[in-house]
Amino acid sequence: MSLLERMSGGSQEPPEKPVAPAPAPADLLTEEKQRGQLRPELQEHKARIHKQLVELSSTASEMGDRDQVRAWIVELTERYVRATGLMVSRRDLDVLVDSLIDDVLGLGPLEGLLQDADITEIMINNAKQVYVERRGRLTLSDVVFESDRQLRLVIDRVVSSVGRRVDESSPMCDARLADGSRVNVVLPPLALKGACMSIRKFSRNKLEVADLLRIGSCSEDMIRFLEAAVRARLNIVISGGTSSGKTTLLNLLSSFIPNTERIVTIEDAAELRIEQEHVITLEARPANVEGSGAVSIRALLVNSLRMRPDRIVVGECRGGEALDMLQAMNTGHEGSMSTVHANTPADAISRLETMVLMAGAELPSRAVLKQIAAIDLIVQAQRLRGGARRIVSITELNGMQQQEVAYQELFTYHQVGLSEEGAAYGYHAATGAVPTRLDHLRASGEEVPASVFQAPPPPPREEMY
Repeated sequence: MSLLERMSGGSQEPPEKPVAPAPAPADLLTEEKQRGQLRPELQEHKARIHKQLVELSSTASEMGDRDQVRAWIVELTERYVRATGLMVSRRDLDVLVDSLIDDVLGLGPLEGLLQDADITEIMINNAKQVYVERRGRLTLSDVVFESDRQLRLVIDRVVSSVGRRVDESSPMCDARLADGSRVNVVLPPLALKGACMSIRKFSRNKLEVADLLRIGSCSEDMIRFLEAAVRARLNIVISGGTSSGKTTLLNLLSSFIPNTERIVTIEDAAELRIEQEHVITLEARPANVEGSGAVSIRALLVNSLRMRPDRIVVGECRGGEALDMLQAMNTGHEGSMSTVHANTPADAISRLETMVLMAGAELPSRAVLKQIAAIDLIVQAQRLRGGARRIVSITELNGMQQQEVAYQELFTYHQVGLSEEGAAYGYHAATGAVPTRLDHLRASGEEVPASVFQAPPPPPREEMY
């Protein structure tokens, strides 16, 4: 007996011709339907058809042909329409079939949002409230889940696909979709208004230097200096708040590493796309359902030192691994890079100091700061009013002075004001400070003219961004 026969309750011949769609009254061509949303009055019929598809959800993975599965769903849906005498337009039928396919093979109502290239983040507060970020701005989407149960089914599908578990006894979970998008889930009783989920979409298109210049994230002089710094093996930390573009910048700076060097990347969830040939990609592993088997970033970092890397790139330092990262920078792995969560370069130094102490090493404060002084540059990223992401500072660290890490800002973003739409605007400029490592850059074959670091006058308003 075929799969379709099992789903429909017996052996039946397929219909000779497709169901004849009822004409669509003008009042049914609503904005909801034009967006591909299923009309509320069809939700009950969808639930009935879905009950007949429960077997498909467990066997579809063996089929390997989405078109074939779609054909089965179309056939079963048309049979249901004939049997019940349901009057639907062809458009409604297509939306009904697509909705069923999304539920069976995909992530239900989220499929359309995941396919929208303009959306960078999806935030599900509850089954009836889904926000999205487009071009840096948060808006409430028109997408809703049919019920809390449907939302839980989608969550279970996401976390089970990567071998994770989330339930009332373990109500928080980090996961990753097949395309690399990061997912965070929180369930009741921790989430008081129902299950919530955040999806940080993995960008399909890697941003290049020209893209950052076009959108005003930095200036040509800043990129010229950063490329020289990477090629000259300066240690760089990218600092910034949530969704400020740290990973994007880390990807960009990593692209400047010469193709002849061996690179080891270490991440919680693999997001970096290093295009060089000699790359080892390591990803941390959480504990399994029994609470064992976890492999931390710190363990991977320690192991990577035995892999003869020329460069170590850590996606993000969050804890004790910061000490191992700094020690690697101090012991022959110059040119390594990482990111930290901090709002300013000074905050980044303080946060690194705190993370080193989290490693459990009983080091005096001066010894910790001397480790931090192994960092050459801190690149500060920030998300401004209006959603624009900018490199707002490039700061050089210059060793220890009076029991503190000395530093000077080389480039900065001057925010001049807000536009009528409430978006920040300003300009990038050098501060006038000349980096102490300029001779090192030249000795490494990287020529950066001193004129790059001269502070220019403010540009006219029409040239600001």
